[in-house]
Amino acid sequence: MNIIKNIAKGISLIFHPLIMPTLAFLLLLNSGFYFSLLTYQAKLFILMIIFISTFVLPLISIGLMSLNTKFRIDLNKNADRVIPMLASAIFYYLGYYYLGRLPVYPIYRVFLISSILIIVTLMIVSIRWKISAHMAGIGGLIGVFMALSFRLNTDTSVLLSYLITAAGLIGTSRLILDKHNPVQVYSGFFAGFIINYLIINYI
Repeated sequence: MNIIKNIAKGISLIFHPLIMPTLAFLLLLNSGFYFSLLTYQAKLFILMIIFISTFVLPLISIGLMSLNTKFRIDLNKNADRVIPMLASAIFYYLGYYYLGRLPVYPIYRVFLISSILIIVTLMIVSIRWKISAHMAGIGGLIGVFMALSFRLNTDTSVLLSYLITAAGLIGTSRLILDKHNPVQVYSGFFAGFIINYLIINYI
């Protein structure tokens, strides 16, 4: 049983919500869409902006918050989630702002805006109820590629099959670790999926 829990912890760490935007952009920049036409230097610079604004800065803010003895870094309590999510939304907006100063495809900024909306939704829900941010992350990623596949008429079935498999593993891991119940897992997934799918597909 300890082995299974350790595997579940590893999966939760690999697919942590903070790393999902970077993973999304990494996939976007190297997918079959027209994003692959960017130069290597441009891709690297975009990834650097995304990584710093959606991973490094939120992680630093959580680290600083953990200096307060009343704050639990595992974010198990709903109240502990609200401020980190608010900080993340602000840092995401910084990424959105700096991408706007570059001659890049508008879809990148649209993706960050939809990600901010997901974070705000999770933050509001977390005031009263615990919802899975892990599943919102993978659900949002699936929503992005499903929307782009319809919008650009591109076959992403292979990639989507991998992402859906990952979603199953993540959801199962959260249940094994007793971090969420099934309703919280499904709610997180569909919140991320619906918001990203609708915004990417229709804006």
